[in-house]
Amino acid sequence: MNTDISVSTWQAELAVDSRCTLGEGPQWDAINQRLYWCDILGKRLHWLSPATGESGHYQLDHMVSLATPLEGGGLLLVGEDRLCRFDTHSGSVETFCDFETDNPITRSNDARVDCHGSLWLSTMGKKAEKGAGSLYRLHRGKLTRLRSGLTIPNAICFSADGCFAWLTDTVTGVVMRWALDSEGWPKGEPQPWADFSSTLGNPDGAVVDSEGCLWLALWGAGQVVRLNHNGEIIGRVELPVSQPSCSAFAGPDLKTLYITTAQEGFSAEQLAQEPTAGSLYVVELDIAGLAEPPLRLE
Repeated sequence: MNTDISVSTWQAELAVDSRCTLGEGPQWDAINQRLYWCDILGKRLHWLSPATGESGHYQLDHMVSLATPLEGGGLLLVGEDRLCRFDTHSGSVETFCDFETDNPITRSNDARVDCHGSLWLSTMGKKAEKGAGSLYRLHRGKLTRLRSGLTIPNAICFSADGCFAWLTDTVTGVVMRWALDSEGWPKGEPQPWADFSSTLGNPDGAVVDSEGCLWLALWGAGQVVRLNHNGEIIGRVELPVSQPSCSAFAGPDLKTLYITTAQEGFSAEQLAQEPTAGSLYVVELDIAGLAEPPLRLE
């Protein structure tokens, strides 16, 4: 990577002291002005209303890694072996479809809606078993497997024009870019785009801003880095905890970046050093995020 590029730096601050075991999947609900995020291992869906500062959570009966707004209202939960409609008012959960129910070692991991209103989601082994994970696309209600043999698939996000998807298998340290056709389906093979295999931290979740730059969480490094079109670091958000997992732009102008974190695998000593690990962090920016459409099921 080019080390001569000027790098902007921001400091993230504590937003919600949620202390998730594995905080993941931050998602902005623009219609209801609410941020949702998950504690995968704690089986909880957290929420925050930034305008009022109110926050809370729903206790679920299975692991969930994303709650994304649906066209027409409500949320779709990306769960360990199922996709469910969720009513935030009543708390009712209705299964939409199952996946990998015959494989008890896997659960859902990263997920994001593309510019066509279709959901990409990944699975991985509950103990990060090598090659146990897969990548899927839910397009107009039909779930299609795009790739298998992955270990910790992450960093799913998309260019504004819909021409590319980004993704990584965290254990490789390499972020890939994948060309898409006019309907949002992959074509050809994904190509290496940014290599973190020899740096501190492993690539985790990612989100795209309105300038087409990628904001990538570096698990283990306590940073979210901003990457330009060439995959070079041009910005850095520093956190006081070491395991950031993913980011989401939120707020009326999409200039507030929320970052989920984790305390998964921490010893008592590590937890004492990072007492707010697993909490939600925030940084105010002068850069807007890329608005994401609601999920279309039909």
